[in-house]
Amino acid sequence: MRYLYNPPLIMKKIFNDFIWETSNNKILLTFDDGPNPGTTELILNELNNQNLKAAFFCVGNNISLNRQLAKDILTNGHLMANHTYNHKVITKLSESDAKKEIEMFNGIAGDIPGFIPLYFRPPHGRFNLKTGNLIKESKLKNVMWSLLTYDYKNDPQIVKNAVKKYLRKNSIVVLHDSLKSKSIITDSIKIIVEEAYIKGFEFGEPEECLK
Repeated sequence: MRYLYNPPLIMKKIFNDFIWETSNNKILLTFDDGPNPGTTELILNELNNQNLKAAFFCVGNNISLNRQLAKDILTNGHLMANHTYNHKVITKLSESDAKKEIEMFNGIAGDIPGFIPLYFRPPHGRFNLKTGNLIKESKLKNVMWSLLTYDYKNDPQIVKNAVKKYLRKNSIVVLHDSLKSKSIITDSIKIIVEEAYIKGFEFGEPEECLK
């Protein structure tokens, strides 16, 4: 059951050059799929209220449509990273098309001052051996997770159950910057912060957590 929330150890051993958990025993919050009007603002506001920094794995096309929100992520001190340009499952693409998805994102990133992509996360968490090689060639580090919250199911109780059972001191937690999780995203962050406080865990900043 826990493999639904935290990938199995054998997978982590096979892909041991991927980042599955933090390197400093501090929790890292990550947000996939933005920037998105109506949710990115909520997330940034709550992170500010909690005095937390997070990593945003953004979709290039969403950056193109919402450049100011992308800039807001950076100016608020958060990390922004590559989640492909069109959010396509790259294991279903040819090698050249998958590479294009990554490179198109990096191309649009170059138009935002101060933004140099260093990290990558594959859409829907789908990857294979070819993906690993492609990411290496792109000189990016692949960041996965150790706690999937299922916030996109839009049920705070599911998030709460996942966090209570599987939050660890070195967790990389996945949340979503999308309309699917809009109504619960603020509460989801609060749930994680409260549980971390109860367990005596700390939160870290992306750069220190992903060393």
